[in-house]
Formats: sequence, structure tokens, C-alpha cells
Amino acid sequence: MFLWDLQTITSAINNGNIEWHRHAFERMMERGISRREVMDVLLTGEVIEEYPTDYPHPSVLMLGNSGEIPLHVVAAFDYAQGTLYIITAYYPDFLHFLDDYKTRRT
Repeated sequence: MFLWDLQTITSAINNGNIEWHRHAFERMMERGISRREVMDVLLTGEVIEEYPTDYPHPSVLMLGNSGEIPLHVVAAFDYAQGTLYIITAYYPDFLHFLDDYKTRRT
């Protein structure tokens, strides 16, 4: 079973073992989301979905805040290499999520 280990993630961030997917940077720029905001979600946010079978590495969807605004971050971790991959970041909306920003609409 996949487990998002905050201590391991914190270590990867502190050691600079982070790779930002080009898609993540492009979307972050479009949405006005900074690297610091993404890092804050990774360090203090809540895992709301786990994708243990994602290829090539297991990933998670995290919820945190950008100031007062909810922010979602999708990240993956390569435990063999100790590398954290930032996939994307976005502001959740009510079209896709309930007002808790955690529960997907069906």
C-alpha cells in the first residue's frame, strides 16, 4: 500500500530533490501560483486522494491553502531515487468538487 511519508517529502524538498514537470510550470504561471505556494501545500497540506498505481511513480492529490484560497497540488515520489515530482497545481472549483474542496462531484 502506498503511503505518503511527510518526513521523506520534507527531506526531498530540503535537499532540493524536486523536479517540476513543464506542465506544472506552465499551468502555475497561467494560474498565478508560485513555487512557494506549492511547497507550502506539500509541507502542510492534507492528502485527499492517493494513486498508488500511477506510473511511473505513485502520486497524490493534496489540499492546502494559498493564503485564504484552497489549492490542489498533484505530486509523485520516486522512493528509489528520493525525487519528488510536481505534476500540477490548481485552484479547485465547485464544478468538480464539493464545498469542502476534498470530495469530487459524481
